[in-house]
Amino acid sequence: MIGFVLVALGGMAGALSRFGVQKLMPQSVLPVATLTVNLLGSFLLGWIVGQGIQGNLYLFAATGFMGAFTTFSTLNVELVKLFNNKENKAVVLYLVCTYIGGLLSAASGLIIGRLL
Repeated sequence: MIGFVLVALGGMAGALSRFGVQKLMPQSVLPVATLTVNLLGSFLLGWIVGQGIQGNLYLFAATGFMGAFTTFSTLNVELVKLFNNKENKAVVLYLVCTYIGGLLSAASGLIIGRLL
């Protein structure tokens, strides 16, 4: 039962953090707020795994917080909007930045997590 509570609390904190980032980031053609949370979230999740964090802290931080902080569904909705608005260069840039950047961020976090 404690696991459910930890995931829920982490999820609440992650969702509120994502909302805060979205309110702070400027509006532009490229959805920089979602890109920021997804890249930062990839790095932080890599760091958590690299640190070897397990158990209740993992449930709170990785499953709860990072699961709610990052957002795959918003990414896809934003891509569809860009595509519908014929912002083809922005679609490609957003995809490349998200997926290549996400992989590099996760790998960097993992490496740094293992070194610290």
